[in-house]
Amino acid sequence: MPTTTPTSTLNPKAVLTYAYYPGCVAQGACRELYLSTQALTQALGIELVELKKAACCGSGTFKETSQLLEDTVNARNISLAEELNLPLLTHCSTCQGVLGHVDERLKEAQTQQPEYFAEVNDALQAQGCSPYRGTTEVKHLLWALVGDYGLERLAERVTQKLSGLKCAAFYGCYLLRAQKTLPFDDPVHPASLERIFETVGATPIDYSGRTQCCGWPISSYAPEQSFKIAGGRIGEAITAGADCIVTPCPLCHLNLDSRQPEVEKVVGHKLGLPILHLPQLVGLALGLKPEALGLERHIVSTLPVLQKLGIA
Repeated sequence: MPTTTPTSTLNPKAVLTYAYYPGCVAQGACRELYLSTQALTQALGIELVELKKAACCGSGTFKETSQLLEDTVNARNISLAEELNLPLLTHCSTCQGVLGHVDERLKEAQTQQPEYFAEVNDALQAQGCSPYRGTTEVKHLLWALVGDYGLERLAERVTQKLSGLKCAAFYGCYLLRAQKTLPFDDPVHPASLERIFETVGATPIDYSGRTQCCGWPISSYAPEQSFKIAGGRIGEAITAGADCIVTPCPLCHLNLDSRQPEVEKVVGHKLGLPILHLPQLVGLALGLKPEALGLERHIVSTLPVLQKLGIA
């Protein structure tokens, strides 16, 4: 893993404000992600302006029917942030991958494919929506913490060092491989999650599955194969000595946590490894209460993590 620590390019004392795109899963099956993101950003003094009119990004499925559909839907989502003159923030790796890739593609089309760019905006105009201008950026919460807020500034806010907690990162496919340009990290050998772990006092665990797929994309039509993949990833983390897996992707969280009982049936043995959302881990280090972070909502109990930290 790289050992360089990314630094912020912004004024370290600046108030960070984002147009907040929570995505579908955090408002439904992973409500604890929505709650913990709100709690964390409030504790850090980060302002979120939620995009109430935003639509689902499509999770990469819209393009199976029409590339124009995916681009138009997400151009509208991005234009909502542009109306506010704010960067768009999401805490979902899949949303980041889809929105970020569309943003990259349309910024290129603006000069290289002007007819297609105009077609997207004509579709938006026909629905009474603001045009996409390509004037903002799409940013995952992980990038915002590492690159905008800054690790040094984050370290100053830590009140509960997570000493002794061994954390295995699970990045998710879309965060690393959907965009041509990856801010603050290396798509092949990422280290931003591990840098976060070190900043809050936890110990990063290296294992082969940290940059691989959780199996979620095939879970609807090949569940057994999906659960074998998930079981393999969880098993690798356990073998490496992890106390928990931490992921910036709620879809990964669903396959690794919510479906872990089903995964255990497929792999034939007990796993029982807690799976934390990124803002939950950082929130604990800031002294936020487990209830405020929704840690009781998980399928796999997070109690072993809290007990190890002495805050159960």
